[in-house]
Amino acid sequence: MNDALLEEFRLSLAECRELYDAAGEECLRSHQHLVSQSAKEFRRLLDDLHRGLLIKVFISIVRADWRWASEERELARVFVQHLWEKSLHGAQLKKAFKRLMEQEELLTWESLLRPFSKYPPLREHAGEVETTVVRIANIIAKADGDLHEKETTQLRSIQKELEQRLYREIERKQESADSSVSSKREFAGSGAATVVPLEAVDERGKRPQPLKKLDEEKQPRESPLSREQQLAAAMAELNEMTGLDSIKQEIRELVNFLKIQEEREKQNLPKTDVSLHMVYYGNPGTGKTTVARVVGRILGAMGVLTKGHAVETDRSGLVAQYAGQTGPKTHKQIDAALDGVLFIDEAYSLVADSREDPYGGEAVQAILKRMEDDRHRLVVIIAGYPEPMERLLQSNPGLSSRFGRRLRFPDYSAQELGQIFAGMCEKNHYILPRQTRAKLLLGFQRLLDERDEHFGNGRLARNVFEGAIRRLANRIADVKKITRELLTTLEADDILFPTIPDDVWSDLDKPERKFAIACPQCEKPVRIEQQHLGEQVTCEACSHVHLVEWANPASESAR
Repeated sequence: MNDALLEEFRLSLAECRELYDAAGEECLRSHQHLVSQSAKEFRRLLDDLHRGLLIKVFISIVRADWRWASEERELARVFVQHLWEKSLHGAQLKKAFKRLMEQEELLTWESLLRPFSKYPPLREHAGEVETTVVRIANIIAKADGDLHEKETTQLRSIQKELEQRLYREIERKQESADSSVSSKREFAGSGAATVVPLEAVDERGKRPQPLKKLDEEKQPRESPLSREQQLAAAMAELNEMTGLDSIKQEIRELVNFLKIQEEREKQNLPKTDVSLHMVYYGNPGTGKTTVARVVGRILGAMGVLTKGHAVETDRSGLVAQYAGQTGPKTHKQIDAALDGVLFIDEAYSLVADSREDPYGGEAVQAILKRMEDDRHRLVVIIAGYPEPMERLLQSNPGLSSRFGRRLRFPDYSAQELGQIFAGMCEKNHYILPRQTRAKLLLGFQRLLDERDEHFGNGRLARNVFEGAIRRLANRIADVKKITRELLTTLEADDILFPTIPDDVWSDLDKPERKFAIACPQCEKPVRIEQQHLGEQVTCEACSHVHLVEWANPASESAR
């Protein structure tokens, strides 16, 4: 088998584990209210989910043609090494795979993938799960360079399962609100219920012992980060976010203010009592939820909040359908958020335009009371479209007076959307040729020019990315000879903007098309031709040389 592909397989398996580890750590760090078991048990749960998914994929493809070519044996050896941290050969390898086939029959796609469509901290990694699994499946199916029809069918079946299980738009709004407080036991059971403990095959035929992760056996967990390290990590995450310069500056100023207050307290000087409750104005996908999580971590690191986690909800998580139920439901969400942040998305929906909404009003009154009663243990952030949010604040003087900080999240530019897309590609090891970059920038700009208040921003970039990896998978499904380049290169045809007519892309390879970017040194505009995207350019104003990977399409008048 090609050494490069074997290494790609090994890396992809490791990336799958790292993906689940990262999602688990995000849950433990910022969504503690979702986790009912100990940190060690929760990490083990996520690792079992990752191994269960890999077993399901590997065995599903092996069953497709029941062949055991030398290339597949080599993949199997690497696969077993990843699962069990143990090298097996010959009869022991076959015995291991017999056990894996028994294991695979107990696993269901629903149980393995459902957490990634249901729970907020995992949901954001759904696209990464899809791209990693599709890549692994393609390598397994095409390892011997002889793709059978049954293997192609199985590949498409796996892609269909991923699409159906990972992207459940109808469930997302309905379930996200309730998941934060009402389903701790369900989280532990979602997927884990059907993932029986994985067992290694003993070479002497003795009773197999339960598998443990290598790092749990040999490597002690790192000690908790100090407050300074936690603050530095949170600020670094904020600074790494694309765009949002004004938001970053606001939060830096808040951090500096809180540091000064802390120093004044040390000197026995009076502190300025200030409200930390915030309003986030902005269209969908502008980073409001992510920033709310980071703010929680910052306040936790600074000791303002003892936990710093974020509970994310909306009207469906606060307002009940029947009399007497809204108060308890709202208080449950607030209780879960104590010592952290309560983030209420689309908060304006709590108050109906007709004003005939006693249940929504009851939720608002409960929130206002708890904001006062628990003012030292709770930060409330409400978010939504700018105009409806203004109407919400004007509808209730108590709301308006309690939210002293109001941050406006601007729409992303085409260049920034390209950078967001590139970040997803970098994380998942995809390559973007120049023509693909140009199509993305032109498509994003067109949608920006035609946008309304429902423009998707970062969600648009994510949707385009997820669609692209699915089209790549379909494009290479029938290709027998697989290469790393084929697995990782997103061509222009893989990028789809459904609302843009196909004839717009007729001159996509036009090399002289102009793009514009601000010089990072002097901030004056620099214009380049499409053929120079991804190259070093020199600013005519200050002679600064910099790499231009993404830029905004220049307007016709500027060309």
